[in-house]
Order: sequence, then structure tokens, then C-alpha cells
Amino acid sequence: MARVCPHIPAAELAAGAAPVAVIRRHFCRRWNSWGGAGAGGRGGSRGPENGAVVAWCRQRRSRPGMLVAAAVAAAVAVAVTLALALARALPAAPALPHALARSVLLRAAGRCRRRLELGCSEVRRGQERRLQRLLPPGTARGSEAFRGQHPLGPGCAGEEPGGPVPPLPLWAVLCSWWGTDPLLQGSLLYLDTLRATFPRALAPCSTALLSWSHGSPRAPAGWPLPTLYCPPALAGALPSRAAALRVQLLFALRERGLRVLEAGLAAELHDALRALRTGWPELAQELALGRLSPQPGLPEGVRGRLQALLAPDATRAAELRAECSRGFEGIVRRLWPQLELVVVGTAQGAEQQYCRVLRQADCAGLPVYCPFYRAAGALLGVNLWPEKPVPRFLLCPDWAFYEFLPCLAEEEPQTMLLGELWEGREYQLVLTAQSGEYRCPAGEVLRVTGFHKQCPVVEPVRRESQTLSVRGESIPEDRFCRSLCRAVGMWPGARLVDYVCVESDLLGASSGICAPHYEVFVELQGLRDLSEGQRYKLDQCLQEDFSLYKSFRFKGSIGPLRLHLVGAGAFARLREALGPPGPMPRVLREERLLQLVQSSVIS
Repeated sequence: MARVCPHIPAAELAAGAAPVAVIRRHFCRRWNSWGGAGAGGRGGSRGPENGAVVAWCRQRRSRPGMLVAAAVAAAVAVAVTLALALARALPAAPALPHALARSVLLRAAGRCRRRLELGCSEVRRGQERRLQRLLPPGTARGSEAFRGQHPLGPGCAGEEPGGPVPPLPLWAVLCSWWGTDPLLQGSLLYLDTLRATFPRALAPCSTALLSWSHGSPRAPAGWPLPTLYCPPALAGALPSRAAALRVQLLFALRERGLRVLEAGLAAELHDALRALRTGWPELAQELALGRLSPQPGLPEGVRGRLQALLAPDATRAAELRAECSRGFEGIVRRLWPQLELVVVGTAQGAEQQYCRVLRQADCAGLPVYCPFYRAAGALLGVNLWPEKPVPRFLLCPDWAFYEFLPCLAEEEPQTMLLGELWEGREYQLVLTAQSGEYRCPAGEVLRVTGFHKQCPVVEPVRRESQTLSVRGESIPEDRFCRSLCRAVGMWPGARLVDYVCVESDLLGASSGICAPHYEVFVELQGLRDLSEGQRYKLDQCLQEDFSLYKSFRFKGSIGPLRLHLVGAGAFARLREALGPPGPMPRVLREERLLQLVQSSVIS
């Protein structure tokens, strides 16, 4: 009898047993001797033929598990679809469908978190897998071949803080169990993070959304669970930014038991609370009467539909009057005693200043949590630490292919990959997030603050497009802000609210006959005028902080900085003129925006 397999003893075949049974029994013994868990298991290393057998056995063994996982995922998807259908069908009693949808979404979120933890342990493999999905079929495999074939491209086109609210059909949750759609995966991770740190924030109608979405709707952080949110979506789609934020604020004020205040941008929450400061008597009257007053940017037909959702609430109106009469320090926590968290969609770049202002005054005592990191229109990272004061983001290996250029390299550097970074160093981000757009510099500088397993945790530092330079001196956005804050700290009683900068080239003939210089427009609290000595403090701080700027000032190549004070509300009008959805620039490059700010100068 011919030997069926050279590894099976001939005595077993000679005993008359069926060859298939002998082979199965022998392979089981061999599997146990190999450890059954890959190289390094019991029995030492395996040879090439052993590896093939192990792979075959794993494949056969995994098929039932795959079928079970697919069946469970399908059941979860059906449950979510039914729950959302019930939530739409029973708007007056959302508790049961909300609980069902929350339960199944949190189960999917838990699986998503486990996949993320596994991906953070295999960063190189995950990045190679993501790159292969982005490349067309037949392309040479591997990151080294990819970098050799494709030179660094132009900068990424534009930046958006979020994407439109997608539908949540059955297949979307089904695919979430093994797919890599960043928008859905990011929202599931957000829900999982809230479950772990602020579980009561997942109650129905416990989140108020303050975000203008006219012409470019944005997905809120918890969009797969719409029953989280209390203001109607119609309120955010008004043609006027100021009207949209005010109407959303009115609906939020009705809900005393809110757990979360969420805004697409920190500036939107800042402006909504500014509307509360200036218009709380009118808001209290509208609450008491259950009416929505006519206002610019609020079409009459839409006003009627929104007013139908209001009801008179004299008790809540009296609370609003009492708390606002006491002042506005910590007003958010006093108006919503059960509030646990403030969520903002973007907290880097220009939005850092608004986060700082919110923490100092209106939102004092509350954590300000930015759950996502986006750049160049792509969702790239997630913040798993909502209680940390400075947002840090875990770059998810399955969401994009990342490369990094060291900032202080003396020679033309080779890009580094996600698993090759050093803690404490700064890198320019190079991104491949979409097919056909390869190796695009994102215009973002990141600092590595630590690691989660093998995956870097980063902090956005600055946007390269917001660098000031009239003679090649290149003053970065973040360092200019520090110099400005230091100068404002020397003005007794002053608090910086907002600012923008302009290079004198944009001013044209209006700047007069002088050397190139900067013009800075600031809004302050506690100070209504600036003396010449106070204005000079900022130029002095810049000279102390930037030796090259000081050298150009000494030679006369750069003229003295000019500082202007603008009235309250000037920057809210500027953001309205900018339109959604991006954060406000700190360096203005458009003449129409400059003219708008100049018209608000008071000193």
C-alpha cells in the first residue's frame, strides 16, 4: 500500500484503519504538537509543510465561526433598523426604541473597540493592508514600492470639520462588524467612550446640538443614535448662522436635564453662549410663552413649524432669569445642573482659543472633549480620553495610510511610517486617504505625546497655512498666539476673546508708505481702549520670542506691528461671512474679510 503521507507511520495504515480517519487523527496529533497557535507554540518551530497544514486547519475551523459572526451581525443590523424605525414611528415615547438601538449599537461599538486594540498591536500590518485597499488592482505591493513609485504630491485640497449625516440602513451596521468606514467606526468608538466614562450621557434626548449646517450638513458625533439629540434638525439648517444657533439654544434651554452640550466647532458654542449673554431676557420670554419671535434669517414658514414644537414653560423661564441675573461665570453648569460634558467637533488650530475662553468662563468646571481628529477632509484619529484637558488623538491604522516628515531635519528627509515615530518630536503629516490622491501633505504639524500599544498618540500643533511671513521669517500660528497671550497678560483686567492677523501686502495702498508689517485685530473683555505703550507690548513680545523677527525689525526690513481693537460681535459676523463648515483662519488672505473686520475697529 502506497504511503498516503510521508509523516504518517506505516504501522497505522497497515492496521486496516480507513486512510481518511488515520490522516485526520494524525493531523490532530501534529496540531497539538505544534501548539495550534502559530510559531512559538508547543513543539517548537514548524516547517513549511506544517505551516500549510496549520493554515488549512485554521481555515476549516474558522468557517463556522465566520458564519456565526455573520449571523450575529445580521441580527444586530436588523435590531438597529427596527429600533430606529420605532423611534421614528413613536416620537412621543422614544425610551423603548432608544434603549434597543443603544443596546445593539453599543454591542457593535464594543466589537469596534476590540478591533482597534488589535490593530494598534499590529500597526505595520494594518497600514500595509489599508494601503493595498487604496491602490488599484495589480499595483506593486508594499509601502516601499509605493513610496518609490509615487513622489510627494501637492497639498491636500481643502479641509472640512465633518461629513454629511449618512443614512443608517441595515447593511451599514452589518458591515461595521468587519468594514473600515471611518465615519461609522469613529461614531461607534465615540459611543463606546461615553459608555466607559459618562454612561448617563447616553440617555434619550440628553444631548443638545448647537451647529450650523446650512448648505453643508455635518454628522454629529453620535449620529447612528439620533434619539440622543433634543433640538430638531430643522433648526440647524436655517440660512442664517446667528438665527440657527439662537433657535437651537432656545430648544436646549427647555431641557433642564441635559447631560451633553455638543457643537460642530468650539466657535459655534462660543457664539451661542454670546447670544445668551446679550439676549437672555428675550429668550426667557419666549420660553415662558412657548413662542418663537420673528428674526432675520428665520423664514416665516420654518418659524411656524418650529414654534409648533414649543410649549409654555414659565418655571424654566424663571430659572433662566434668576441664573443670568447672577452673572455668567459658570453659567452652563448652573443652567443645566446635570451636565457632564461639552463636546466639540474641532478643537485644534483656531478653535483652541475658543476652547480656552469656554473653560475660563461659561463652561468653567466642565471637561471640553473633542472626540475626533480630521485633516484634509478625512477622519484620521479618535480621542479615547475625554477627561484629559488637552485633546490627544490615536491615529487609527485602518482609516488612512500615514507618512511623516520630521520638522527639524537638516537634509531632505525620507518619510517615516506610522510605527517609526519618536515620542516628543514634531512631524508634518503626509496623507493617502483616498484612491488616486497619493502622498499629499496635509498642511498639519503633529506632536507625538505617547503611544497606545504600537500606535502613536498625537497632538495637533499648528496649520502651516496660518504662518505669518512678510520677509521669510515664518512665525507659526501656535507661537504667535502664545506671544499675543503673553502681551495681553501685561494689560491689567484684559482677557483675550478673539483675534486675526493680516500681512500688510493685503492692505495695498491703505497701509501707507512703510516697510512690510503685520496688522492684528483683537477683541478683548475688560478693556475698551489701548494706549500706545500697550500696543507696543505685542511687538516687543514678538521680538523677544523670535530672533529673526527682531533682526528684521532692527534693520528696518519689517515695520512696527499695528494693533487694532474691534467691537463685540465683530468675529461672529466674520464667521457668518466665512460660511460653513471650516474653522476660522487666523491669517486673513481675502480682501472682503479684511474690510469686514476693519469696519468694526473701535480703537
